[in-house]
Amino acid sequence: MSSTGGGQKPKPSGQRRPEGEEPNGEGGPDDALVLIAAAATELAKLAQRHKFDVLDHLLAMTRLEADEQLRARSRRKLS
Repeated sequence: MSSTGGGQKPKPSGQRRPEGEEPNGEGGPDDALVLIAAAATELAKLAQRHKFDVLDHLLAMTRLEADEQLRARSRRKLS
């Protein structure tokens, strides 16, 4: 049996995409923050239902941090 690719990852080319330019099918940083906040909210509901208090607290902190990062990005875009 032959192995194709050898399990190695391609080496990065050293080129970076300009900020805000994402490959097809991928959202930008703002979209990621919105998704993270929404997922944390839903997971927190699940944690509350099962009385996982520490997880609920950590997920609430995650949501707050994602919201704050989104606000900070919005402020930078306005200036």
